[in-house]
Amino acid sequence: MIASVTPSFDTVVVLDFGSQYTQLIARRIREARVRSVVLPYSTPAADVAALGPKGIVLSGGPSSVYDENAPRGDEGVFDLGIPVLGLCYGMQLMARRFGGEVGRAPGREYGRAVVDVSGGRLLRALGPTETVWMSHGDHVETVPEGFSVTARTTNAPVAAFEDPVRGLYGLQFHPEVQHTEHGSEMLESFLYDACGCAPRWTMASFRESAVAKVRETVTEGIVLGGLSGGVDSTVAAVLIREAVGERFRGVFVDTGLLRKDEGRHVLSSFRHLGLPVTGVDASDRFFDALAGVTDPEKKRKIIGGLFIDAFAENAKAVDGAAWLAQGTLYPDVIESVSIHGPSAVIKTHHNVGGLPEKLGFKLVEPLRELFKDEVRRLGEELGIPREMLYRHPFPGPGLAVRIPGEITRERVRILQEADAIFIEELRASGDYDRTAQAFAVLLPVRSVGVMGDGRTYENVAALRAVTTVDYMTADWARLPHDLLDRVASRIVGEVRGVNRVVYDVTSKPPATIEWE
Repeated sequence: MIASVTPSFDTVVVLDFGSQYTQLIARRIREARVRSVVLPYSTPAADVAALGPKGIVLSGGPSSVYDENAPRGDEGVFDLGIPVLGLCYGMQLMARRFGGEVGRAPGREYGRAVVDVSGGRLLRALGPTETVWMSHGDHVETVPEGFSVTARTTNAPVAAFEDPVRGLYGLQFHPEVQHTEHGSEMLESFLYDACGCAPRWTMASFRESAVAKVRETVTEGIVLGGLSGGVDSTVAAVLIREAVGERFRGVFVDTGLLRKDEGRHVLSSFRHLGLPVTGVDASDRFFDALAGVTDPEKKRKIIGGLFIDAFAENAKAVDGAAWLAQGTLYPDVIESVSIHGPSAVIKTHHNVGGLPEKLGFKLVEPLRELFKDEVRRLGEELGIPREMLYRHPFPGPGLAVRIPGEITRERVRILQEADAIFIEELRASGDYDRTAQAFAVLLPVRSVGVMGDGRTYENVAALRAVTTVDYMTADWARLPHDLLDRVASRIVGEVRGVNRVVYDVTSKPPATIEWE
């Protein structure tokens, strides 16, 4: 069931035809301060209309409009009287729907291209030529009746077209990617001029709306939040606390698998924020259960199950607890549904997955409409310190996925010490904020070394640092050699049990960011 629209925001619906850029389209619309909602291409036109959108965007996709099983969608969206913008495949679909011709391009265009612009509502404020990003094998050969060509390239006789009378617009290229020089201006022309959207999607207005919605929904009962110290759960907790006041309670479970001094720092930060949080030291249970376990998936399942048990035990002790707060974000929601409808397996989000069923609680997820960058801006709006909002992500299973092989207290201690040195030196050099995620890994191998004229046979620590925007792909960070030298020297000199340090120079793909 599709949620109803928030009345205070103009909305644009993005219909996903399988493009790798769909989330990016949604983000660019929001950067223009207009609310965007991503739906599968197969969403019925009546359900799209129920959201009250001011505009509709048809994404690109890998199919050809002439493929037997090509996604079509409900053509009724063109009859809603709402402006529609088709991008790449979406443009070709629109052309075919209204009687234009689509054919194989004589030369596939991929990458940067220069288009010759001849006006039009979306492009009229731009120059006579524009640098854009192309990615297509088909193109529109003849435009439907009523449409005019507004841009072309050598290979694409119709790089852009429009019929402003019916509110129909198409771009063969991708305005959502940074390589399209004035892509933001093109999208803003569609949003503001063609659709008449008002730029009201700000975190100040979202805060007001979200607090009101939580108050309206959670009229009685205690809201429990499983807090990790991460950005999402912290922002959700502060927002809910603002809405329900003293009816919010937080539970922080220390698994023993956190970074050095993490538990103490997190609880101190919560106290400064005025959040009532109960700290639970469950580390003995986790280490006992993980003894002898080396399979990564088994480790994750054990940790997830024990976390639920520890949280549940404390939750049952809270009189009147009826709601469970989760920091689910919009990418979690989008990725749980394929473009063909509900996927066979719905992704379990966060450490508290399974708790609502176990405890019989109702869910409250105030951030489920936001992307990560929006959550951070909301956190700033709520007065949460920057150092909490811009910390690097930390995996739910903690250091267990950074210790391939068996988990022991001693191996965790070694990794905590090495990781703390790495992060400390990154902060001191100013490189922490220039990387998206950085950490140490304790490898399940030993190496021969020499210390104090004696032979050593100890552990190897790997350093991992990446740069990324969306975490779906990532590149290894080109850290200064002198920084890596300082980190390696300190780890070998200060961390008992490590005699060798290596640096991971693998991007994602083919590797993942974490090691397990």
